[in-house]
Amino acid sequence: MRPAASAFPMFLVSVLVSFLSFILHGFAFLCRKLKLTLLAQRFFLRVLSAGPIPQHVAFIMDGNRRFARRRRWQVKDGHGEGYLALRRLLEICLRLRIRCVSVYAFAIDNFKRSPEEVDALMQLAESKLLELCEHGELLDKYGVRLNVIGRTELFPENLQAAVRKAEDITRNNSRSILNLCMPYASRDEITTAVEDSVREALVLHSTKLSTTSRENLGNEMDTLSHMDITEETITSHLMSMKRGSPPLDVLVRTSGATRLSDYMLWQGCEDTQIHFSNVYWPDFGLLDFVPIILQWQRSVWFGTRQKPVTNHRSPEVRTLRGRSAERKGIGTRLEVNKSY
Repeated sequence: MRPAASAFPMFLVSVLVSFLSFILHGFAFLCRKLKLTLLAQRFFLRVLSAGPIPQHVAFIMDGNRRFARRRRWQVKDGHGEGYLALRRLLEICLRLRIRCVSVYAFAIDNFKRSPEEVDALMQLAESKLLELCEHGELLDKYGVRLNVIGRTELFPENLQAAVRKAEDITRNNSRSILNLCMPYASRDEITTAVEDSVREALVLHSTKLSTTSRENLGNEMDTLSHMDITEETITSHLMSMKRGSPPLDVLVRTSGATRLSDYMLWQGCEDTQIHFSNVYWPDFGLLDFVPIILQWQRSVWFGTRQKPVTNHRSPEVRTLRGRSAERKGIGTRLEVNKSY
């Protein structure tokens, strides 16, 4: 897919991007205090749509509890505001035609929190899942398929039933994807992908052995001991990839924390822009998101991305380079930005 901005003179594009980035970074705090009018929202979305758009954006939705404490609210109310922020950001992404949105909704380690908070989160997840799908004008309008990525068997039975119902309602939607990662841990996803890859390879080799003549059996046994489990194989067995997610372009964490917290470590290891925003998740909005998209577009226009932008309309397995010589520069392929 050739960037739409290529129709413009590169000089004018660079001036526009730089100017908007300067204005938004300089006045972000003031702008957040003002409610954007519908006309202003359309303007920003129109400007962003003039350039290339990432196909997969992931969010670590951090800061709900601190948002609530700052206002002397109950923690559960902070999580409720976090859900409203998710709806706002999801609509923004869909209007920009970002094909896939992934959010870190609940970590496996979150079960270690107080029983009161965990119970409140389970109730919130159940009610909002059903609300999102049964009254899901947004999902229907943009053809969004909802995937719940993680160890759902750890959830209470009523929440498991809500997950199955939500996924079933949106099963036939195919234009966009919303991945709710819960209860999720990247190391668990990677471990499961490796186990599935090995299991599949064992079945394949077992089938070959059963159809091999006696004189060639020795050679086949030798190949069995040298099974090649590649990075591409593991990638194709990740839960998110099996659900049709394109490669991860942008990863955003809110609240000022500068860590990934065991989220999409494999998917974000190459050619992914990582942004850390100081804004709490319930406060995160369009004006915080615009500079992030502009930065990604600038990396495309000025050739700093490792791979060209392609059309990810169909599921695609990302090729991860595994040779040690190529790994030496892995740090240079990650563009990390802090938003103030």
